[in-house]
Amino acid sequence: MSQLNRRDFLKLAGSSGLVAGLPATGLLTSGGARASSNGRVVIIGGGTGGATAARYIKRASPGTEVTLIEAKPVHHTCYVSNTVIASLRDLDDIAHGYDGLRALGINVVIDKATAIDGEAQTVRTEGGETFEYDRLVVSPGIELKYDAIEGYSEAAAETMPHAWIAGDQTTRLRDQIRAMPEGGLVVLAPPPNPYRCPPGPYERASLIAHYLKAHKPGSKLLILDSKNAFSKQGLFEQGWEMYYSDIIEWVPESDSAGGVTRVDADNMTVHTPFDDFEPDVANIIPAQRAGRIAIEAGLTDGGDWCPVDRRTFESTVIPNIHVIGDASIAAAMPKSGYSANSQAKVTALAIAAYLNGMEPEADPRFANACYSLVTPDHSVSVNAVYKLKEDPDAPAGVALDNIAGGVSPIDASQTYRRREAAFTESWYRNFPKDIWG
Repeated sequence: MSQLNRRDFLKLAGSSGLVAGLPATGLLTSGGARASSNGRVVIIGGGTGGATAARYIKRASPGTEVTLIEAKPVHHTCYVSNTVIASLRDLDDIAHGYDGLRALGINVVIDKATAIDGEAQTVRTEGGETFEYDRLVVSPGIELKYDAIEGYSEAAAETMPHAWIAGDQTTRLRDQIRAMPEGGLVVLAPPPNPYRCPPGPYERASLIAHYLKAHKPGSKLLILDSKNAFSKQGLFEQGWEMYYSDIIEWVPESDSAGGVTRVDADNMTVHTPFDDFEPDVANIIPAQRAGRIAIEAGLTDGGDWCPVDRRTFESTVIPNIHVIGDASIAAAMPKSGYSANSQAKVTALAIAAYLNGMEPEADPRFANACYSLVTPDHSVSVNAVYKLKEDPDAPAGVALDNIAGGVSPIDASQTYRRREAAFTESWYRNFPKDIWG
């Protein structure tokens, strides 16, 4: 993959409408007059993917009735939540409400979507409401497979937090780290592929180690991995050697004969086939799958994730339903917030086109960018741009091909790393505005 600097990446991604956005005047017909629409779109999930889809559908087709159903009145982003765990931010700093979407005329319903009827094209909620749709966007995020690790459960997560769905779990893990003794042990168990935010566990290890170095001298952080390789590995390991050589130890799956296979939350023990540990803090991140409603609706087709036509992210199982973000099978694209935002914009344009009697873009572009902090002043990144390619083995015969991008250079100067840390901060100041307003 060719190296692509940040400016070139933004230029290429922007040329496909991913950064530049959509025209504020709405979707135009080929003759230049604004198209009318009586369509109804329902969106399940108000996270990055769902909220982006709501905003951009309304922007592309102002006459469309857009309803967003979300169980929680405030969304906490999983990206950047590691800085809360490391006491670099407060939880409120990653909280986003829905008033910005309401101001656009989007109907925001704070309720839990409980059932999808693909034949009747309706969504039912826990509160007893039924919503009809012409197009449905399902962006439910992930569900944790607690039973993938013996002894782990929702109850066990109160003692051994996963902190992989931001909110109460985030502050629970933060508070446990703050309360641990000097010279203590933190065990972090990353999940197997595929999972939300591939570099996330290793950024988390870095920032926890940063906190331990400053506040808990003599403490150790042991990463008991279920994999033998991970995203940005060389960059992380270089940073760990620079800052945390006496704190972080990474144990690959091959050295532990499988990573963490069993836990006992009552006795605070973590077991692998080769050894047992009694940490002061255990951050157990289990395997994942698509959010529950996608599974119950049959959108996963019996698997863990939802197959989609990558041209429009329409389900290949149930028509008129689009699945975006972590729950979808996007192959080359990682499960990240930036990916969800990019997929949502392409999907929004496709839906607006369908509802206005037009064909969607035949050759859309997608983008991903991810920044990871090793210290507050040392960040590393990866970015990529994707286009469609024919693939008879992919859902609907279409796959995504990584056509450009790159990672931070391994031999970058400290000035470069500090600059990337500034980009990380700037990105988070601006990215949520594009989503929630």
